[in-house]
Amino acid sequence: MGGFFGAVSHRDVTLDVFFGVDYHSHLGTKRAGMIIFSKEDGFQRQIHSIENTPFRTKFEKDIDNFHGTSGIGCISDSDPQPLLVRSHLGVFALTTIGAINNADQLIDEYFADHGNQFMAMSSGKVNSTELVAALINQKDDFVSGIRNVQDKIEGSMTLLVMTDQGNIIAGRDKLGRLPILIGKNHEGYCASFESFAYQKIEYETVYELGPGEIVNITADGYKTLAPAGDEMKICSFLWTYYGYPTSTYEGVNVEVMRYRNGEIMARDEAEQVGLPELDYVAGIPDSGTPHAIGYSTESKIKFGRPFIKYTPTWQRSFMPANQDIRNKVAKLKQISVPELIKDKELLFVDDSIVRGTQMRETVEFLYNSGAKAVHMRSACPPIMFNCKYLNFSSSKSEMDLISRRVIQQLEGDEGHQHLEEYADASTERGKCMLKTICEDMGFDTLRYQSLEGMIEAIGIDPSKVCTYCWNGKE
Repeated sequence: MGGFFGAVSHRDVTLDVFFGVDYHSHLGTKRAGMIIFSKEDGFQRQIHSIENTPFRTKFEKDIDNFHGTSGIGCISDSDPQPLLVRSHLGVFALTTIGAINNADQLIDEYFADHGNQFMAMSSGKVNSTELVAALINQKDDFVSGIRNVQDKIEGSMTLLVMTDQGNIIAGRDKLGRLPILIGKNHEGYCASFESFAYQKIEYETVYELGPGEIVNITADGYKTLAPAGDEMKICSFLWTYYGYPTSTYEGVNVEVMRYRNGEIMARDEAEQVGLPELDYVAGIPDSGTPHAIGYSTESKIKFGRPFIKYTPTWQRSFMPANQDIRNKVAKLKQISVPELIKDKELLFVDDSIVRGTQMRETVEFLYNSGAKAVHMRSACPPIMFNCKYLNFSSSKSEMDLISRRVIQQLEGDEGHQHLEEYADASTERGKCMLKTICEDMGFDTLRYQSLEGMIEAIGIDPSKVCTYCWNGKE
């Protein structure tokens, strides 16, 4: 997916931007960039690949060459950015997060309207951030240009613009699928995807943009340029998986939500079918762990860590691009605690079960380590649809999803007409899907969190939360 950070101050912001961007490294593994602006020397930019080296290692040698009182930077899981653009609006820097599903149509319209060219990447595709810049430049000012982006793009687009005046213009996606928060210290202001990113560098939260809102940020304050809309569809997967535990969106902390989510899972399971006899409740590290703590707390079954991830040499931001090697690394990272596995009945909670490839290897690893039984719980419902609003995955086929593969296995094409039944564990189709996944994966039992339970754990108005990947509803 990706994340960004920007700051404007009465002092040099190079280190603020460096550390603010670095704190978004959990959101991407491909490209990263920084642009710093000085009124004396203009824009200074650097973009690096971070596929095999973490952001901090790649950019620390650039810090001495950067200076200025405003800057933006990003972690990108797709195209190289931020970009530096020269147009009738002046010279400006741009970074984006989102997904453009109608890119080819927009490019054709641009060419038809006397647009001449885009720089093509090696794949022949156009950099999404460059396309966004072109849409902004179709209008006579930045606010109208960002509104143009919000109106024309099918998908979503959240962005930061830094102008040649040194101010930052932040625009949240029209339906607020991703957050932008503003922080303040005694010398300036910042804008960030993750709230903890600026809190660690001594800013405090002063504002969170509403859906579609556009805000101008200077060293002296922030001002709304275009008001927020009434409708919001913030991504619920931020709380169950993608968001960092210390961040807060719409007033709801990620870690707190995960504890509550696990508690609700245990409560509902106890009421509906009863809890299994267990020695330990555990989380699939790292994001499954807080859900498991909540489950353990509610069920009063001991929490344990039967295996630990070895991260000193294989951080999230340091993963090879080759999928076979990624799978091998995932396996090598799992270091067991034999005393907590051998002859034990274990229940694991994971943040989600998407494709199931690494899950199967995890279960085999646990049984090979002597586990008596492995029960699995997913902290969210079965994923039935690929997200079309955010770049969570490069996968375009829903057959990559374990739930859809099993449905195809059970009923062929007919099964995909009954997705709502399959997602409901109380129906015959739902029970059949769970049984089949258990057999395929080697689980002793399997349960998914219900959609209602997950929404209860988030705790905001359900109409403001996007649940498309679970129920296919816009």
